[in-house]
Amino acid sequence: MNKPVPERDVQAAQRLAFVDCDIHPVQRTPKDLHPYLSAQWREHADTFGPHVCQGLIGQLAHPRMMANGMRADAYPSNGGPPGCDLEMMQRQHLDAYGCETGMMVCLSRGGMEERNLEFAAALSHAVNDWQLHDWVMNDKRLKAGIVVPQEYPDYAAREIDARAENEAFRQVIISPRSSEPLGRRKYWPIYEAIARSNLVLGLHPAGLSGGHASSGTGWGTYYMQEHYTFGTSMVGNVVSLIFEGVFERFPGLKVAMIESGFSWAPSLGWRMDGQWQRMRKETPHLKRPPSEYLREHFWFCTQPMEEPEEPAHLYDVLDWIGWDKMMFSSDYPHWDYDDPRQALSFKMTDAQRSAILRENAKALYRLP
Repeated sequence: MNKPVPERDVQAAQRLAFVDCDIHPVQRTPKDLHPYLSAQWREHADTFGPHVCQGLIGQLAHPRMMANGMRADAYPSNGGPPGCDLEMMQRQHLDAYGCETGMMVCLSRGGMEERNLEFAAALSHAVNDWQLHDWVMNDKRLKAGIVVPQEYPDYAAREIDARAENEAFRQVIISPRSSEPLGRRKYWPIYEAIARSNLVLGLHPAGLSGGHASSGTGWGTYYMQEHYTFGTSMVGNVVSLIFEGVFERFPGLKVAMIESGFSWAPSLGWRMDGQWQRMRKETPHLKRPPSEYLREHFWFCTQPMEEPEEPAHLYDVLDWIGWDKMMFSSDYPHWDYDDPRQALSFKMTDAQRSAILRENAKALYRLP
C-alpha cells in the first residue's frame, strides 16, 4: 500500500477513470478556517476552543488511534497532517490512479460535534467555504459535501438551501453519532432540504457528536472494537430512519453509507421484515416491508470491504443489496486506504466492475 508504484502500473491505473466516494481533506491547522470566519468567531475559537460532547478535549476519544489513523507515507513536507496538501493528494491518489471524481468528506472542525450551536453554524459555513475555495476551485475533479450541524436542524436546512445550486456540492454530510437516532422528527428539516434540492444524505462515522459511547454496551478496550462499531452504529440509524417513517415522508431521499461496511444489510433486512410482519400495527405509516426501503434508499461504499473465505458469500450479499447500489471508496489518506487497482480483486463481469468503480456513483450524485 505504502510502497512506490511502478510506472507501468500507474499508466494502467490511469485508465480506470473511477469515482472515489470517500476522500478526507484536512485543515493544516485550525487557522485555515480563519479567512472564512467572522472576527467574533475567530476570537471565540482562539479564546475558548471547541466545546464538544466528550471529555477529552483536543484528543481522540478512547481508545486512541496512532497518528489519527493516517497513512505513514501521507505526511506532506509542509509539516501538516495527511490530507492537508492538495499536491500530495494529487500525486499519491488522484493522478496516480486515474480518479475521475473525488467526493470529499470532511470529518473535523465542521461543527458536527460542537455544543455551542451558533459556533457550530459558523464552523460548518466556514468548512464549506474552505472546501470550495481551497480544494474544488483548485481541482475540478473534487466535489464537496455540505457539512451541517445536525443538532441545529433549522440552520442546517438554511445552509443546504444556500449551497444547493452550486454544483460543487453533491451531498450533505451529518454525523450518524447524533444526540438522538436520526429518524427522529427533530432532524426532518434537514431531510426536507436535502430532498428539495435533490442532493444525497451522506453518513460517515465521525467523532462522538452525541456524547454517547460508540457501542451499546459502553466503551471498548481496543481500537479494533471502536473500528467495528462503524457498522453497528449505522445499523441503529438505518432502523430508525426506516421505522420512524422518513422515507414515507420523503420518498425521494437517497442515503450514501460511507465507510460502514455492507455485509450486515441482508441480515438486517430479514430481521426487520420478520418483526414488521408480527408487529406492523405499531407502525401503520410503513406501507411496505422494511427491507424494501433499505434496498431502495441506501447506497453502500466498498471500503472497508468484507472478505469472506468463500467468494460466493460476497456475491450473495451483493446480489441482495443490488450491484447498482455499491460504490468504490478509498478512504484516502487513512491507514486502511484501498488501492483502486486491488480492492475489487474478486471475479465479476466487466459491467459489474464498471458499475462499482464509476457508474453507480455518477448516477447517484448526478455527475456529468
